[in-house]
Amino acid sequence: MVGTIQNRDQFLNQIANRLNRPRITIPIERPNWKYQPQYDVFKDTSQDELLEILKKQCKIIHTKIFTTDLAGLPGVVNDVVTEYGGGPVVTWKDERFSKWGLDPLMKQQWPAHNIELFEWDYTLGDENIHKAENANVGITISEITLAESGTVVLFSDKDKGRTVSFLPATSIMLIPKSSLVPRITQAAVKMREIFQETGHVASCINFITGPSNSADIELNLVVGVHGPIKATYIVIHDL
Repeated sequence: MVGTIQNRDQFLNQIANRLNRPRITIPIERPNWKYQPQYDVFKDTSQDELLEILKKQCKIIHTKIFTTDLAGLPGVVNDVVTEYGGGPVVTWKDERFSKWGLDPLMKQQWPAHNIELFEWDYTLGDENIHKAENANVGITISEITLAESGTVVLFSDKDKGRTVSFLPATSIMLIPKSSLVPRITQAAVKMREIFQETGHVASCINFITGPSNSADIELNLVVGVHGPIKATYIVIHDL
């Protein structure tokens, strides 16, 4: 549904009046800067090269990373969940899990081994948050992945609750290899392209770089403070 802006002119006129200056109504053109070095970093880097950059960055951000094809994906996901201590597991409601062949693992194998799985259901309201905060593992999917910083970009909507990525004790993020971009510059371009194609913006866009961490005034890094204490990236060769 496309929203409607109510009383925009009245609101902007009041702000201009309080600032004691006339309101600017002429269109503002996007500047064309002579130098744009942000586009030159990792320029013309291949997807394979971006993957190697991502792997190196994962060591810095205390994040495990695995690569697999679709045939091996269920086994890798199961191994990571087992290493993290099993369930409960909470996931988005996303058709890609089924498309990537994870249904037998999630809906048959895990229940048979007493690993509880909860799929986000917006009709259940706050129960989703309760399930997420009591989950051991949260599984999400990266829409855009920044190789330079090791950052995944998650788009939230009614079926993809934002709490799935930060309330569980540990986090698994599935990364299609096709989602790799050099850095935030290209991520911003990609997000604009998505909006131009769909006319839609996600209700929340999260940039997440590995597990939660914090540093005090003496710059002593502490990993696992206010969110997932461990994170694993699983890159899927989808190209």
